[in-house]
Amino acid sequence: MEFRKQAIKTSVVACVVDEQERVLLTRRCIEPFCDQWVMPGGKIDHGEAILAALHREVREEVGIEIHVDSLIDVYEHLGIGERDDHFVILYYRAHPLSLELVPNGSECTEAVWMEKGRLPQIDLPPGARHILNRVFPELTWQREAPATRVANPCSSASPQSCPIDGD
Repeated sequence: MEFRKQAIKTSVVACVVDEQERVLLTRRCIEPFCDQWVMPGGKIDHGEAILAALHREVREEVGIEIHVDSLIDVYEHLGIGERDDHFVILYYRAHPLSLELVPNGSECTEAVWMEKGRLPQIDLPPGARHILNRVFPELTWQREAPATRVANPCSSASPQSCPIDGD
């Protein structure tokens, strides 16, 4: 494998869970993960504090304020093919301070409060599935992923996306 000198992008993502255990999801309209359901988040700007970036991203994408509860996990995503981006993603659990969602339209077309029980049936990127499995270990997740996704992100055959701690 050949390594190039290129910056690693650091991102934050909020796993926002309300009192009814619904998760805030947005349907992205930009890459990566265009047309998939994801949790709100994005890149940390140079000089920006991590939690300030998390609050900013949630506010920009869906127009709500959150209270950050805890760090869930750190996840590494290695893009393949033409999109060879390298991300280190910090996932935080949070709860909403309001429930009225206003998707911004430039990054996401929809924003919903998804019932916990529906999560295993929707199209989510591997990193989101990994995090939601940590938050809701009682859920039974579909074992098969769409053909363009990595079914087991940490298998020896497909090391593109793995949590840092190897879980």
